[in-house]
Amino acid sequence: MSAAGVLNAARNRGLMIATAESCTGGLIAGALTEVPGSSDVVDRGFVTYSNAAKQQMLGVSAQTLADHGAVSEQVAAEMANGALAHSDAQIAISVTGIAGPGGSDQKPEGRVCFGLATPNGVTTETIDFGALGRSNVRAATVDHALRLLLQAAS
Repeated sequence: MSAAGVLNAARNRGLMIATAESCTGGLIAGALTEVPGSSDVVDRGFVTYSNAAKQQMLGVSAQTLADHGAVSEQVAAEMANGALAHSDAQIAISVTGIAGPGGSDQKPEGRVCFGLATPNGVTTETIDFGALGRSNVRAATVDHALRLLLQAAS
């Protein structure tokens, strides 16, 4: 997936993008800002690795974290909505997952929850990439996030 394609689609519609990242640690924002001229489309990125950061920077509810855990579509939705609310963007993507190593039977390595927020609402999905290894899970997450952004911006 091409970050340049995402930027061009958003640029053509006059949209700004924000990211809210946990398991990718800023790699989505990094992929977007690697493209020269991205500053007219990328508003900001939030790296909220800890639960405290999710709460403080994005307004994720402590109750949501307690009820569902950080790796959940509920948290991904609150992260995306928080990024939208705390930015000048019209599209916000969020990711929270288990890149590995590790995981559990309930939340295995390679599970990533995505949130995509626009002024029209938020959608979520969970992808189980499998135990591909940390760097491969993170790369697959970035690729999928860029696909979601392209769909939203097109």
